[in-house]
Amino acid sequence: MGQRIAVLGAGPMGLAVAYQLAKDGHTPVVFEADDRIGGMTASFDFSGLSIERYYHFHCTSDSDFLGVLDELGLAERMRWVETKMGYWYQGQLQPWGNPFALLKFKGLSLQAKFRYGLFAFLCTKRNDWKPLDSVEATGWIRRWVGAEAWEVLWRRLFDYKFYEYGSNLSAAWIWSRIRRIGRSRYNLFKEKLGYLEGGSQTLLNALKDRIELLGGEFKLKSPAERVVIENGTVKGLQVAGEFIDFDKVVSTVPLPYVPKLIPDLPENILNQFKALKNIAVVCIIVKMKKPLTENFWLNTNDPDMDIPGLVEYSNLRPMDQSIVYIPFYLPGEHPKFQDSDETFFEKVRMYLKKINPALTDDDIIELRASRYRYAQPICDPDYLDKLPPASLPVEGLWVADTSYYYPEDRGISESIGFGRKLAKQAIR
Repeated sequence: MGQRIAVLGAGPMGLAVAYQLAKDGHTPVVFEADDRIGGMTASFDFSGLSIERYYHFHCTSDSDFLGVLDELGLAERMRWVETKMGYWYQGQLQPWGNPFALLKFKGLSLQAKFRYGLFAFLCTKRNDWKPLDSVEATGWIRRWVGAEAWEVLWRRLFDYKFYEYGSNLSAAWIWSRIRRIGRSRYNLFKEKLGYLEGGSQTLLNALKDRIELLGGEFKLKSPAERVVIENGTVKGLQVAGEFIDFDKVVSTVPLPYVPKLIPDLPENILNQFKALKNIAVVCIIVKMKKPLTENFWLNTNDPDMDIPGLVEYSNLRPMDQSIVYIPFYLPGEHPKFQDSDETFFEKVRMYLKKINPALTDDDIIELRASRYRYAQPICDPDYLDKLPPASLPVEGLWVADTSYYYPEDRGISESIGFGRKLAKQAIR
């Protein structure tokens, strides 16, 4: 007989949990605080254009994502595009991302180029991450690429993505990010990335429809207030002041919410959750009349820009206007996180016109800001050892978020794969 299971959070991982539970004959009830499904993949109406609040792309290695597209009959809506990378450095826009671009790059000695190229190549070929798990990332990179390439190509990425946390990150975690992009290349010189027609909303809608078809339910604008535990066993949830009975609970909300959501956990477990750190993001989305560059991804190293890069999404997914994402990652407690949207808009206008002096104010149609407090887990060395097990010492309770597929970085495919495995654990 099927079980009635609460799933907390309707991001990709929560949807994957609910989808697998429903497929296996159980009744998932998904509780989501937002007014829409999707979490960081959710879309919004950008003056007539439905687009995601935070950019996403897909690599040919995203097997769990591609697998669920097949199951849902969406595989034919996947599109693959040869994309370009660029580097804005010393007031110049330079090609980036392949051996020719590295050789021609202005600002590095030949020795530094060789060391960097060897490092990137070996990262893409490496499969075993365990030896890097306890290694600190900045020292590891500097030892490989040298002080010159570190300063030009890496330091500002750490400074403007992780701030004071940048000097204590796991090398395994950074390696996985290098490898994923490196393996998206279909030869040494060309990169291929993918998008789904209609964006992530195409997948979100299909998952929701299939879950409901199989008997699952969705409760939007319904944040769980407390997981109710009695005698070491889950009994259900408190939602809007009322108790709702469930056989089991699977939480996929960001881990910093867990101590308030499940205060009856053992104290040592609560302390583990409380010790985890996350980076926030203020993501500015710009709609323009003409392209900024020809690149999908543009790294930046500029003393006048407090960003490590930007994404020109319309160079991946064709659109009527140019769409650029400019993410400002910073700790949630940093004073800049409280700056007004207009403060960020002013910076972005200045950055865009500096990169492309042909842009005018009239070319910038509209800007929007999205904020997410727990956008990126901070994975320090031996990170997995510091996480409580997903199966907590409470009967019928599982907790996970994107942290749990470390050393992989947060991504739709990884969330789907982990979520489906989590569902199978919960009903085993």
